[in-house]
Amino acid sequence: MERTVTAFESEKSKFITKTYAWMGAALLISAVTAFFTAASIYNETGLSSFGRFLFGGSAVGFWIFLVAEIALVWGLSASIRKISLQTAVLGLLAYSVINGITLSSIFIVYQISSIAVAFIASSVMFFAMSFYGATTKKNLSTIGHYLMMALVGVIIVSLLEFVMSRLFHLNTTMLDYLIAIVTVIIFTGLTAYDTQKITKVAAYSNGNEDYQKVSIMAALELYLDFINIFLALLRIFGRRK
Repeated sequence: MERTVTAFESEKSKFITKTYAWMGAALLISAVTAFFTAASIYNETGLSSFGRFLFGGSAVGFWIFLVAEIALVWGLSASIRKISLQTAVLGLLAYSVINGITLSSIFIVYQISSIAVAFIASSVMFFAMSFYGATTKKNLSTIGHYLMMALVGVIIVSLLEFVMSRLFHLNTTMLDYLIAIVTVIIFTGLTAYDTQKITKVAAYSNGNEDYQKVSIMAALELYLDFINIFLALLRIFGRRK
């Protein structure tokens, strides 16, 4: 009996470790991709051809990559049970690269010191809420559902803000700050909720391919939590160049 309990605890530990390892790898890939993409945007004459494709004019390239990100997340979520483990891994890595390309704009817009401070603050908040989610005995399911509804509301308001500011050239700075503050609150809460959900799933992990794919998707969820906290903090406190 003791050996069985020990085996289950070992599988649980492996599942959680792999999940955070995949998340860390995805963040590293995105950071490296963003840095080198930002470095390639300009040349001695101004915007490079790749820079013009990404951010020049109507920023066609940026929107293409943004739509690709959304499609990739949706595709992985919808087909995770059917695809192979290798495909799931490639999907996570591909998303990390694509998101790194779109994130390259922060190196152009914000001072590097602001990016560093936002990253450190995001890391502290993320791991504090992860620890809370993993250790609390309170069921966070209800809170998680309310946070997801609030996230849908934020997405709708953000889209309306974007359209209104473009059509009527309105100054939406205060609304943008408010959206960023609410985004931080939502994703810090979702970090705790997702961590608790991952911890519960880990308790039943047996190390087979299905659970390894679940680990990949869990890593993607945590990755999105962290990135959204980071970007929201950068919007609130970041100093622009």
